[in-house]
Amino acid sequence: MSRFDRYLLSQLLGTFGFFALVLVAVYWVNRAVGLFDQLIGDGQTALVFVEFSLLTLPNVIRLVLPIAAFAAALAVTNRLMQESELVVMQATGFSGFRLARPVFAFGVILALMMLILVHILVPASRTAMVSRQAEISQNVTARYLTSGQFTHPSKGVTLYIREISPTGELLDMFLADDRSSTDRVTYTARRALFARGDSGPKLIMFDGMAQTMARSDRRLSVTRFADFTYDLAGLLTGFTRPGRQMGELSTYDLLWPSPAIMTETGKTPEALRLEGHSRFSEPLTAMGAPLIGFAALLLGAFSRFGLWRQIGVAIGMLIVVQGIGTVATNLSSQSPGGWMFLYASPVAALAMGGATLFWSQRPRRISRAVAA
Repeated sequence: MSRFDRYLLSQLLGTFGFFALVLVAVYWVNRAVGLFDQLIGDGQTALVFVEFSLLTLPNVIRLVLPIAAFAAALAVTNRLMQESELVVMQATGFSGFRLARPVFAFGVILALMMLILVHILVPASRTAMVSRQAEISQNVTARYLTSGQFTHPSKGVTLYIREISPTGELLDMFLADDRSSTDRVTYTARRALFARGDSGPKLIMFDGMAQTMARSDRRLSVTRFADFTYDLAGLLTGFTRPGRQMGELSTYDLLWPSPAIMTETGKTPEALRLEGHSRFSEPLTAMGAPLIGFAALLLGAFSRFGLWRQIGVAIGMLIVVQGIGTVATNLSSQSPGGWMFLYASPVAALAMGGATLFWSQRPRRISRAVAA
């Protein structure tokens, strides 16, 4: 790369880093507020909050990187035009396409970063988050294990524990399950233990009895037991880890889904392939965003007041690209083989950037007042 290319690329990367840091911080704080209320309300520690916040960062970064790149291209180009640096380079014979070479290199770097995020970091973070949510949901049962108080873990269920020993035993436990429409079951036990299982938490009761009263004839039956295991997964929601969602799958599994993957996600092969191809179209669209911003500002001439009209044109072009992407996404989900529509947005972004660069090289018409 020439010295000018390295200079412009360094300016773009530095400004991009600033905008990305600011936007990530703003977006992350907005997400963290709701996450903080949810986790702290469930009795979790600040360490759990920090862990979940870090797991949300890859997806946050994926969302703000294209915006930060577009803003960096506008800011750097506007400043270089005001300081006449680009004007001087154009006067030496540099065409718009030659000036855009470091911008294109910047877009390639951005696309590579996006590819790493959408193919590796975001699926891994989502998988880790779902696993941690499943673990924490089991720990949430601890807030229902309160001695000397009646608690209601869910509608129609009442739990009472007289005392919790230092070893974790639940002494003199009472559990009333009134959720069934046919009968009402009441469990009492001298001792009970809380244990974790593969399918969720379990309540193991010792030396107790189960009283079942039929609602139809009010008949009561009593069953005594030495030990009995009660599945709490059906009592408290959120204990079993759900099947993987599309966002957790690898790109290979999305593009070539197996019958097991389709069963696990409940999605059709077309829907899975659309998600897989979107991981390629999104970085390509992001690559065109800085090119649009740079090319639009080249349409303007030198002005100490800035290129606000050209900035408005660049923003409008980006809105059009996003609109094309939205329409293409809707069309892709309505037709077989519609994944090809997903690439309409990046093609439009690159085509708009190239066409604008070509238009910026047209001979400028001098007004009659200036000519006179």
